[in-house]
Amino acid sequence: MKYQNLDQAQSFKDLNKTTPVNIKEELTEERVKKYEIETGSSIKFNYAALPVNDIILKRLVGLGTEQALVEKFRLILSGETMNPGEGRKVLHHLTRMDPLTPVIFENNNIRNFYMEQQERINIFAGKIHSGQIKGSTDKKFDTVIQIGIGGSDLGPRAMYIALKEAVGKKAMMTADFISNVDPDDAASVLVKVNLESTLFILVSKSGTTQETLANRDLAIKWMKNKNPNLIPEKHMIAVTSATSPLANSDSFLDSFYIDDFIGGRYSSTSAVGGAVLTLAFGKEVFREFLEGAASSDKNALNKNINENAALMDALIGCYMRNILDYRVSAVLPYSQGMSRFPAHLQQLDMESNGKSVNRHGDSLDYQTGPVIFGEPGTNGQHSFYQLLHQGTDIIPLQFIGFKESQQDVDLEIDGTTNQTKLNANLTAQIIAFAKGSPNPDSNKNFNGSRPSSLLYGERLTPETLGALLSHFENKVMFQGFVWNINSFDQEGVQLGKKLTNQILSGESNDKALNLIAGKLGI
Repeated sequence: MKYQNLDQAQSFKDLNKTTPVNIKEELTEERVKKYEIETGSSIKFNYAALPVNDIILKRLVGLGTEQALVEKFRLILSGETMNPGEGRKVLHHLTRMDPLTPVIFENNNIRNFYMEQQERINIFAGKIHSGQIKGSTDKKFDTVIQIGIGGSDLGPRAMYIALKEAVGKKAMMTADFISNVDPDDAASVLVKVNLESTLFILVSKSGTTQETLANRDLAIKWMKNKNPNLIPEKHMIAVTSATSPLANSDSFLDSFYIDDFIGGRYSSTSAVGGAVLTLAFGKEVFREFLEGAASSDKNALNKNINENAALMDALIGCYMRNILDYRVSAVLPYSQGMSRFPAHLQQLDMESNGKSVNRHGDSLDYQTGPVIFGEPGTNGQHSFYQLLHQGTDIIPLQFIGFKESQQDVDLEIDGTTNQTKLNANLTAQIIAFAKGSPNPDSNKNFNGSRPSSLLYGERLTPETLGALLSHFENKVMFQGFVWNINSFDQEGVQLGKKLTNQILSGESNDKALNLIAGKLGI
């Protein structure tokens, strides 16, 4: 397989010769109908308000072909070593779909391993829900708290928040999350739960994550102080690797396993997300979530780029980043259930593609991943949209919307429901950003020509949530291949950890570092 830097691709050189598109003039009814692809589970990607035309799209198709993007995805699904920095396979897709060929590692079928772990979780969750397994004071568990950080928290937390209203009263347990090593984070969660009926999930692939272990110890101490009759090991399970110090420990009711082939930010469909979401909502909800993710994965295998939503999204994103020099991108879900989805995508995108060297460690002469941020609408409209509309930087926007709300609770006021008002706001923003509004008063003048796309469906359900998650995971993967970087390691996370350990152990010889530490009471 050929791996080349973006600036070596002839199709990229051809893209540099194209004439930019004026969205203000181009956004027509015909274009809105034409520029749309289904990504999975009836979620559609509409890119009519993005700065492309048929000429640019044809050259983007050429770029996707020249960089062999779909073929490289097929290598992932065949078990090739696609994380060269760590010498690992990349197998998060196998948590929800079959590989193209059986992936065997150390005589184990990896797809079967992932399915076996989820089935073990299903059985364990069933025993918790039925009361067959209870807490140490014989109280039935009704609350689950996940202790993790980074990918062990952001993705599962975002998915839980998105699903809890969809499931509603059918939920099996209430879930909460502790991630920050700041003790106030743990205290704010622990103070409001009944510890006798609370089950903890400790998530650490290595079994040595400093923040996670510190929060585990804090939770255990809290339990002992509040109720000496509690036996902490009867209130805790682990999600870890089979070789970690946490595996098969008497400190847990049970342990469920992940491996080195799934990065934390890609782990929501593995046991990392599977344990908490299955405990909270039951196995059927999590199964639907996996099916939605698999549907978008299958779409991402389509060799026809005009029918491959994640690939089209990725290529247009690269065009805006590398040709138009747009350095920031906003994700704007018009759904309160997706309030933490942008935070998850920050990690997914910026930890994956925030790289300045190629797959071989050579420095790059072009830009890679953008800065990602976002908030749900309509809250964001009353926060940072001022800059989006009239600021000096043009920031591409990715809207997410649904025709129906998650709950059947709405109110009609002045002839329209709140959901109608929500979607009217979303629609208005797309047009306002694209077409602007000329005014002789410069304070009230909107130039427009600000690009946006729209991912939309009928309702936010477990299946559509899975499809959206997979769409963004595959978009990030494809962009990494375009840029010829390794999207699956995260060396930038490690330096801070190393220095932290030096500070705590007193081994640092950096006087400036020690002085700052002293100012903070260390």
